[in-house]
Amino acid sequence: MSIDIHKPHGKSLEQAQQIADDLAQDLADKFDIDYGWDGDTIVFERFGVHGEIDVDEEAVHVRAQLNFLLTYLQPKVEAEIHRYLDEHFA
Repeated sequence: MSIDIHKPHGKSLEQAQQIADDLAQDLADKFDIDYGWDGDTIVFERFGVHGEIDVDEEAVHVRAQLNFLLTYLQPKVEAEIHRYLDEHFA
């Protein structure tokens, strides 16, 4: 099961990276996910989930793979990502 969310933004790269970092922290707090930066990409994982948040001058792109045992979390995780991105990049 996968999550794939793309959100354009009108922020500077630095502002967009800070918002993406805040999103990763929010997800880490709510879903017990570990994350870290690799260039302009946040890599995150926990048992059964791994993904990336790519940030560039134009958009934020969130991708994640959930194993079969965690597919029940997909709607909740997607809703949280959409809420956060809509709130901060509207």
